[in-house]
Order: sequence, then structure tokens, then C-alpha cells
Amino acid sequence: MTVAKILKKPSLDRADLSALIGTLEPQERQALYNAAYAVKAKEVGRVAYYRGLLEFSNQCIKNCLYCGIRRDNTQVERFTTSREDILAMAKWAYDNRYGSLTLQSGERQDEEFTKEVEDLIHAIKDLSHGELGLTLCVGEQSPETYQRWFEAGAHRYPLRIETSNPRLYATLHPQDGHHEWSVRKHCLEVLRDIGYQVGTGVMIGLPGQTTDDLADDILFFRDMDIDMIGMGPYVVHHETPLGKQVMAAGGNSKEAQQRRFLWGLNMIAATRLLLRDVNIAATTALQALHPLGRELGLKAGANILMPIVTVPEYRPQYLLYDNKPCVEDSPDQCRNCLSGRVASVGDRVGFGEWGDSPHFYHEHKDKRAAAL
Repeated sequence: MTVAKILKKPSLDRADLSALIGTLEPQERQALYNAAYAVKAKEVGRVAYYRGLLEFSNQCIKNCLYCGIRRDNTQVERFTTSREDILAMAKWAYDNRYGSLTLQSGERQDEEFTKEVEDLIHAIKDLSHGELGLTLCVGEQSPETYQRWFEAGAHRYPLRIETSNPRLYATLHPQDGHHEWSVRKHCLEVLRDIGYQVGTGVMIGLPGQTTDDLADDILFFRDMDIDMIGMGPYVVHHETPLGKQVMAAGGNSKEAQQRRFLWGLNMIAATRLLLRDVNIAATTALQALHPLGRELGLKAGANILMPIVTVPEYRPQYLLYDNKPCVEDSPDQCRNCLSGRVASVGDRVGFGEWGDSPHFYHEHKDKRAAAL
């Protein structure tokens, strides 16, 4: 079935989503992106909301086979940003009218880390007079830890499921009892129950992954009542087991990278068509494979951007994948560059706005009404 015929259907099923994701013909893809952008404009607006990304530590207890800061990568220099530098960058984001800040790090679960993050949340809320939205992206934690951080003032939490296929998930992680798909899914459920705006996402173009798998990912987002989605093409890191495997098998050719990139855009568009009022990020991984990747992501239906505000000296040590963009740019350069990219597609930047997911409020309103 052609894209035009699928787009005329009143609702999309798994087969429709799979077909849209696998579309590679240029005119068909453009029709898909045009339809998704129209839905974006109607449901969430032609606005790109900034989430200033502050990568404050690459210390990690996990050993994911694809990740550049995995525990066993001895080639990376480990760092933890000082409290003073974190707060200085948070103030920079506030002063430059970023509506929100994202604190991201490798995963730790010790009490010292939990308390440090809790204190940072309070301090950032204080310095911004409660005006800076705060997202945490620090991995799997206990329900008690999630609750402490929520009560301190964090209100969004993305945790990538990486793939909704447990068998495929197992190929991305060591089988040591510390990297379980069921645990990750449970964390998403806990976050939802506490009251966070919940985010998740997947990698696109993994070895052995099919368009049916990716269609199932979108249905997983729907069934898990996800508010924010951050997904992008799989990009190799040359010092990881999976990266070495992919390169040895010839899976990192220009052609393979292009297919992953196009699938990434198609996933954004197909997700926007099905989940009309969620927030969707145009991720840096898109730009790692194409110089205009994030612009094209916005035109395919994304509405969130994450300009880096990490302390410049630490940026080269926070490389989850190769060819990460903006590593050598200053925060000012990132701000100005992204603002130009947003303007080039006809959107505006939501400076000073939190840009919360409309889905979160729609869903909670519906639940409150049902309870009456």
C-alpha cells in the first residue's frame, strides 16, 4: 500500500506503521513528512522547545554494549562536574531563557549520588525562582529515589527502553542480572505512578531490527502512555563491543548509515501521526549522520531540541557515540546555531517556556473526568 493510501486511513495499525517506517522513496517520504508536520502544527504548534542538556558526569555502573561511557571502556577519561560549575551552567541556561534544563549522567545508584542530585534540584529551583523546568535523565533507580527527586522539584524523566523487543534488548547488554528489560519497563511504570512526565525512546537501525520491531516500539509508546519520546538512529561508537561487531560485519557503510538516518526520520513522522500530542525530540544522533539532521527532524514532526550546556572541557569525555555534533562549540554558539536551524524550517523557539507535553495534561484531565 502506498503512503498516500495509508495516510487516508482513519487509524493506523502495526502493518501501516511498519510500511511508513520502511518507506525510502523520496516523494513518498516527503508526503509522510508533510502529513506529520501538519499534525505537529495543529496539536503542539510550530514551536521548538529547548531542553538545555547538562551532562554532569560520565561515571557509570552499567556496561551496555553500544555505549561509549560503558563501565568497561578504559579509553574514556572519567569526570564529575563540580556543584559550582553545574549551578553556573544552570544559571547560564536560565539567563538565556532556556525554558528547561536536563541533568544527564551515567548511572549510579548510591546514596551519595542520590543526595547530590536531590540537592542540585533544590539549588536550581532556587536560583531560577522556580521558573526553570527540570528534567532528570540518570537511569534506573529505586521508587524511593524517584519519589525524593520528584518531591525536590524534578518533573520530567526520560528513560529509554532502547527497544520494546526483549530479545533484541538482550543483544545490547551483558547478561549479568543488572541489565534487565523488565526492570527498565517497571521503572517507567513507577515514574508514571509518581506523577512525572515520562519519556522513553529507542535506537533505530540496530543489528537484527526490523520495521515491524520499530512499529511495535511506537505501539509500546502508546500502550505505556508515554509523554515524551527521544529516539534516533543507531550511531556506532568504535570502542564498544557492538560498534566493533557492526563495523567488522560491514554494517557501518555510508549506505547503512543513510538507511538508519531515513528510518529515524520516518519513525518521528509515524510516531507523530499516531501519537499526535506527545513531545518528540529531534536528537543529536540525527545530526551525527546528516549535517541538517535536526532541521529535518523538526520538519518530520519533532518539537524538542536539546542544546548542550555541558561544561566545555568535559564534552569530549561524554561521547555515547562517534561523530557527536557540537562537542567543540560553546554554549553561546550552540544557542545561536540551533536558533538559526529552527528559523530555517519556519518554526520559532519557545524561549522562556517549559513546553510540557500536551499529552500529559490531556491524559490527566481525562483521568480526572473519569474519576468524577
